[in-house]
Amino acid sequence: MYTLGIVTISDRSSAGKRDDASGPEIESWGGRMGLRVAKKSIIPDDFETIKNTLIQFSNEGISLILTTGGTGFAVRDVTPEATAAVIERPSPGFAEAMRAKSLEVTHNAMLSRAVSGIRGASLIINLPGSPKAVRENLQFIEKAIPHALELLKGSLDGCENSVNMPR
Repeated sequence: MYTLGIVTISDRSSAGKRDDASGPEIESWGGRMGLRVAKKSIIPDDFETIKNTLIQFSNEGISLILTTGGTGFAVRDVTPEATAAVIERPSPGFAEAMRAKSLEVTHNAMLSRAVSGIRGASLIINLPGSPKAVRENLQFIEKAIPHALELLKGSLDGCENSVNMPR
């Protein structure tokens, strides 16, 4: 079973001034996907805090780390920069797919600066901050995630062995 780490990035939620609605959306999705939630954190929009949290989750061997929040244009939106600072190998396809599919829903998808990449054996993907956008974006990428996690774990010899690939 693969593990899921959820990092909600919000000054207000981390200060207890607003309930976190996006983290529970990710947790619910993870349950449907058969992922075990290994760790959850609600942290402020702070570069070092985000960076250190992602490193900690990755060092603990969490398979999939999903962040929510801090991917827009606001001054405190530094999630993409902190994520880029910790990933070892970019995997831009997830963020590109989310932006492309989101443009079918809202023109504001152009404002997403989300990134995705690999650190060790962990896949890290930035999601938007709203629960609705989290639901939509996870639907856009969910079919590729199991194969990505299998490859990162080293479970497959190659793409030809994937259940998602034609033989």
